[in-house]
This record gives sequence, C-alpha cells and structure tokens, in this order.
Amino acid sequence: MIDPTSMVNRPAPGRDCGSCTLCCKVYEVPAVESQAGTWCRHCLPGRGCGIHETRPQHCRAFFCLWMTQDFLGPEWKPDRARFVLTMDPTTRWLFVQVDPGAAQAWRKEPYLGQLRRWAAAGDRPVIVFVNKVATAILSTGEIPLGEIAADERLVLRDLPGGRRTLEKVSRASA
Repeated sequence: MIDPTSMVNRPAPGRDCGSCTLCCKVYEVPAVESQAGTWCRHCLPGRGCGIHETRPQHCRAFFCLWMTQDFLGPEWKPDRARFVLTMDPTTRWLFVQVDPGAAQAWRKEPYLGQLRRWAAAGDRPVIVFVNKVATAILSTGEIPLGEIAADERLVLRDLPGGRRTLEKVSRASA
C-alpha cells in the first residue's frame, strides 16, 4: 500500500510526463478556467502545456502518483490507464480521477482488482471520480455516491458488525 507519510512531491528517478497530459483534462483548475472533463485551453494533448513557463503554481506543484511512486508500472501511467491517481494527504484516501472519455477504464484489470486490494489493505476507501460523480471502493464492495457538491464532504462511518459505509454530509452539518 502507498504510505502517504513517505510521499514526496517530486518525480521518482526516471519518471517524466512525456506525452501524458491527462491531468490537464480530468481536473478543474480555476486559475486557468479549466473544467473537469474537458481539455484545458492551454493544453496541447499529447505534447504538453502551451503556457508551460507561465503556468499557475497549482499546475507546477502537481505530480500524480505514477510520477512519484516508482512501484507503479507502465500500465498505471495516466495516458495508458485513462485515469490519474492521487492521494489526499489528510484522509490518506486514494483518489482515481477518470477520463470521462473512458469512464469505465478503472473497472478493467489489472486496475479494479488492485484498487480493491488497496482499499482492503489500507482499511480506507478508494474514491473514483468521473468528473464530480463519485464511487467509493471499500473492502466490502462499491458504494455509488453520485455527484459531490462543493458544500459536501465524505465521511467514513463504522456500522455494527465491523462493517463500514461512506456518506456524503454537508460541511455545515459535519
């Protein structure tokens, strides 16, 4: 399992984005007015960023897990897997941001099996997003969560019998 305490925000030796630009499509970046699910207007798909020298700090600081974790093989590179892996440093939950043009890519092997193993091994959810629509993978199965609104957050709750569930809650009521 990925240990977030050992994570660094720099590429692993020998890793570079190369022709991969998927992060420029799957994330919302307000600084450049890009919406999740559509290519950033500055992206040159398969070639890089058209404003690389002046790109926002948010973009400069971002490295997906494939870039920073050398144990992830070539099949996990986002332009091949069709999704980008990141880890939330606070919750230590693994996030899978899927290219909406290949919305079921995460359900293919070797991906789904490994995502399930990571959820079970870490006893924490893996959250799959296609744009803002989320599905949680828990050791007990999948939970469709629907769209996550800006004023909502996800909370992992323990249930009787050692089971767990994930719920959306309003930030105001949390």
